[in-house]
Amino acid sequence: MSDEIRTRVVEILAEQAVRDPSELRMDHTLDDLGIDSLGVVESIFAIEESFDITVPFNANAPGESEFDVSSVAAIVAAVERLIADRKA
Repeated sequence: MSDEIRTRVVEILAEQAVRDPSELRMDHTLDDLGIDSLGVVESIFAIEESFDITVPFNANAPGESEFDVSSVAAIVAAVERLIADRKA
């Protein structure tokens, strides 16, 4: 499922960045992609809906949130953990 998770998260972020998913690299930050704070929140909502999970994210203090949005790879890893925790 990991490849499926990565693919879907990249698609969500690419849509917010108005880019083709093939342009995203795992080391890109959301700033690199031009995703602003509203785009982050919209991405979080899309991730929650796509994977039927609840993301522990505080838009007012993203650095203090349990959900790491520092890079595409960090977001993918965080989603994978949330899905694994849900199944446990």
